[in-house]
Amino acid sequence: MGIFSRIKKGFSKTREALSEKMGAVFKPGRKIDDELLAELEEVLLSSDVGWETTDELLSRLKDAAKEDRGKTEPEELMRQVIASLLGEAEAATEPADNNEKPRVILVVGVNGTGKTTTIGKLAHYYRQQNKNVMLVAGDTFRAAAIEQLKIWAERTGCQMVSSMHGADAAAVVYDGFESAINRGMDYLIADTAGRLHTKSNLMKELEKVARVLKKKRETAPHEVLLVLDATTGQNGLVQAKEFTRAIPITGLVLTKIDGTAKGGILLSISRTLNVPVKFVGFGEGLDDLAVFDADTFAAGLLGDKETLESS
Repeated sequence: MGIFSRIKKGFSKTREALSEKMGAVFKPGRKIDDELLAELEEVLLSSDVGWETTDELLSRLKDAAKEDRGKTEPEELMRQVIASLLGEAEAATEPADNNEKPRVILVVGVNGTGKTTTIGKLAHYYRQQNKNVMLVAGDTFRAAAIEQLKIWAERTGCQMVSSMHGADAAAVVYDGFESAINRGMDYLIADTAGRLHTKSNLMKELEKVARVLKKKRETAPHEVLLVLDATTGQNGLVQAKEFTRAIPITGLVLTKIDGTAKGGILLSISRTLNVPVKFVGFGEGLDDLAVFDADTFAAGLLGDKETLESS
């Protein structure tokens, strides 16, 4: 299944909710005027894009229309504006040294977002590229998290480092890093705790995990992926802001996108935090994770047939 088809599958509810409305807004022969912009504003807000991001998109669309002078269809201009907005977040996040091994990925997020499942899917994704992957059970607060990660390690054929329930999370992740270096791993993916009711303690723990990794290697962690549940809507943005206060987030993973008609929250979070969306997750299968692509997302949201045919 191509990238377009996978993202189309994941955002099916959002697409279904928007397709008729978008079709009415961008019907043939229409030009970008105040009436079209007002209708588009309503459609975007209904998809949970949020006020500020909606205003930004409409402003950019007006500017693009002035510069274009009617040479391009309004729908195509809108696709370009959405892709450009998301692309800016990608450009703003400088990737760490891709040649350094193991590449350390910290996965953060509150409990219930699908964090552990996402780690399993990520492990599978890299294993499909014939990479050696080690998992670290850094969520020592929740005993079930260790067992769940062990199941994913077995399913994906990954090595795993863990400790007993209640152990110091930073020490476990550090041990995992040393083990991954000694065993020549390509990737080290570390789970972290995600308990909302002790928010300040959680954030301090994340800071400590990042700090001890840097003691071993200054460039680590190479990625910090924040997992967000798409069905929580604007609450996901609140969560994201909390995590960015504790640790620099390099990418977002939006899960359960197949369970909501308001996938536009992705635009709001990415723009507000200036952090790129790296993956989108849907379903419980190992392959139910897609690498995110801004152009494909924008085309899929607006039903771009040309992109569908070429993907």
